[in-house]
Amino acid sequence: MISFILNGKRIETSEDENLSLLHYLRLIEGITSVKDGCSGQAACGACMVEINGKAKLSCTQKLKFLQDADIVTMEGIPENVRNIIAEAYVQKGAVQCGFCTPGLIMRTKILFAENPDADRAAITKAINLNLCRCTGYVKIIDAIEESLSALKSGSIAEKALNVKGVGSPLLKYQAFETAIGKRDFLDDIHFEGMLHSALRFSDHPRARVLKIDTSVASRIEGVIKIFTSADIPGERFTGLIFNDWPLMIEPGEITRYIGDVIAGVVAIDEATARAAAQLIEVDYEVLEPVSDMHKALLESSPPVHPGIPNLLEKCVVRRGEAIETAIGNSAYSYSGIFETQRIEHAFLETEAGIAVPDGDGIHLYSQGQGIYVDQRQVASLLGIEKEKVRVTLVPCGGGFGGREDMTVQGHVGLFTYLLNKPVKLHLSREESIRMHPKRHPVWMDISLSCDSKGMLTALKLRAVGDSGAYASVGTKVMERVAGHASGGYHVPSVDIESLTVYTNNIPSGAMRGFGANQVAFALEACIDELCKAGGFDRWQFRYNNALEFGRMTATGQILEEGVGIKACLMALKEPFYNSKISGLACGIKNSGVGNGMPDYSDVKIHILEGGRVKIEHGWTEMGQGVHNMAIQSLQEETGLDILEVEVLVDTEAAIPTGMTTSSRATALLGNAVIDACKSLKRDLESHSIKDLAGNVYPGRYYCDWTTKPGAQVEKIITHYSYGYAAQLVVLDETGNISKVYAAHDAGKIMNPVLFEGQIEGAVHMGLGYALTEDLPMTDSRLHSMNLKDCGVLRATQMPEIEVIGIEEKDPVGPYGAKGIGEIGLVPTAAAVANAFCQFDGIRRTKLPMSRKK
Repeated sequence: MISFILNGKRIETSEDENLSLLHYLRLIEGITSVKDGCSGQAACGACMVEINGKAKLSCTQKLKFLQDADIVTMEGIPENVRNIIAEAYVQKGAVQCGFCTPGLIMRTKILFAENPDADRAAITKAINLNLCRCTGYVKIIDAIEESLSALKSGSIAEKALNVKGVGSPLLKYQAFETAIGKRDFLDDIHFEGMLHSALRFSDHPRARVLKIDTSVASRIEGVIKIFTSADIPGERFTGLIFNDWPLMIEPGEITRYIGDVIAGVVAIDEATARAAAQLIEVDYEVLEPVSDMHKALLESSPPVHPGIPNLLEKCVVRRGEAIETAIGNSAYSYSGIFETQRIEHAFLETEAGIAVPDGDGIHLYSQGQGIYVDQRQVASLLGIEKEKVRVTLVPCGGGFGGREDMTVQGHVGLFTYLLNKPVKLHLSREESIRMHPKRHPVWMDISLSCDSKGMLTALKLRAVGDSGAYASVGTKVMERVAGHASGGYHVPSVDIESLTVYTNNIPSGAMRGFGANQVAFALEACIDELCKAGGFDRWQFRYNNALEFGRMTATGQILEEGVGIKACLMALKEPFYNSKISGLACGIKNSGVGNGMPDYSDVKIHILEGGRVKIEHGWTEMGQGVHNMAIQSLQEETGLDILEVEVLVDTEAAIPTGMTTSSRATALLGNAVIDACKSLKRDLESHSIKDLAGNVYPGRYYCDWTTKPGAQVEKIITHYSYGYAAQLVVLDETGNISKVYAAHDAGKIMNPVLFEGQIEGAVHMGLGYALTEDLPMTDSRLHSMNLKDCGVLRATQMPEIEVIGIEEKDPVGPYGAKGIGEIGLVPTAAAVANAFCQFDGIRRTKLPMSRKK
């Protein structure tokens, strides 16, 4: 028997003494404010609690070492103290996805006891165990500063609650509940009688499965059923673009990567399911994996998918003068080979799903980036009409593109459908890293030229992207590499080929930047090298060549209104010339899928009793604030001070929506809300909002006028909109990064606090991409599945960030708004590389990079 004090109450437990405190709190006590972000790797800090007055990671604390300990979780903090800290986090914009926030609030409470006068440096050091993937830590440090001051005075300075509409710093929807751990993430949810499941993954990236033996595993006490591919009643393959991804590998089939699922176990609890999954024996004929994307293109390479070439797609864009002639006639040219790495999304909340029986179908709780896409794919697997699969979004702990492809949704849906019981499936951090798609490693052979006056003349690019075992959205990423090859500049002649290649590596798919950041790294290096060769000023060269009205992108799209590159550069002119050692880079990033595919959004605005409002839409909230965009657009259109708003994302609304991707949700949802408000405003002319209770106002926005790159069309419109940016990375005299200036054209800044937070978080991710992040594989096997080894930057590793907002109104976006979710990191690595080269003269051509290299 072990005894300790938990939140002021004496606890005596006979649980296994080797059980971690994290699991005890979550599974036995039901305290889910303590989050599990790394499965015991001591890497994230989301499980932080107070033990005997000290900040400790509960995942590392075994019960046997806690005799007579005094343990405090969020629930044990005095309410007034908790609320002061949480309100500071909310008001300062420190809550984005919010998964890390309860752990950070615990650290803030303990820091106040340790050092109530802590300055920013001390605060930064104090939170170094706490990982945040969303914010870049700036607003977290702001919030802790505010918290310490407020705790000393006994209250927090209240912000005016009447802010509303577009352009206002309206507090983030459900931020307070999320901060204190009261809003459930998916793994926090429990249903009566719920079973738990686990997956058995392939032991080899490429091997023929000869036999699957479940006999030993099925005899484990507590195992309910073991599922294999033979149990799938519908289509075994699904996919976002191509249906090439099997839910489970069948006997006789060749595995394609280490994340392939062989079988699934359902048991009375997660521990039993995991133990049984490891006892499933699989016999293989081990084959040599296709690990190199260049070798995969050779005729001698075995196909990753039988009967299908390893070349998934070739995107070609050519326009202007013959490229060799254009380059040959230029005064200056530079050529180089650049390579970018595979990296992990590292969202703090790992994948989870719950399904419960619902009539003759299922009700799936999903954290995916497209619930209607989940609905379609799960229905296909089960062989039932999609209307029999209801999907409800549970806002997730970060996405960044990594939740576009299904991971657990299909498996947990299958288990529930066949057992007619509620089932949960939760991936460990190791499983998450091995299963979901990553950022594309891209190899680029690039040539760029200019004339004697420093005006760009021609661009040649040959790019190859490792899309791994399955298509995911790899072809679209490599199309963005091609479509963004000339970045924020006008280049008269281009010759671009971009190849998407299958290998046996982990699939590569969507990740923030989506190809634009890879090619920006290569392009911006070439620009600095041209400036060096011709003696051109680096800022002026970029300004002279920058896109503006009437100039064209790589695909030949002639831009019209709202082109903000030059305005971004003007914002950086003074700090550029005042800095001694700095690197400059520009960026462009599409809003909307475009490329000839439709972009659309639907919305329903329900007026409830008492004038309350419910908004239904189909976009995933993952920290970026899409719910705020809907609320603030509604406020702007109606002029109503609507604070009691519920936002719901559920397929029962029957408003099909695509993936929350491509920096498009704000534009499409905002326009749909504007459309819905047309009839609502008419009714408000003669009725109060309370009189309209029971009314539903639908809205829609649909864009189908974009064109595919390379298509022979009268007018090229690759995307309906773009975001624009310029960033300046300043080094100190030792060559370390001291400050990043990020000037970003948002068209219209819908919410200044959320805008700054998005850019600060993106710069943080961009710096990690430039300097430390990597997920290497050898022979299609990962070197590590530890979150610490992914290289995500900690608070103490971050320089100062200054965000500069630019507003060049877009003709399509609501109120002129453009997408900002991805553009924030597009120029970052390029600017860092250029800064380092200014410091030591070394041109770095591979990511991640260091000054030593």
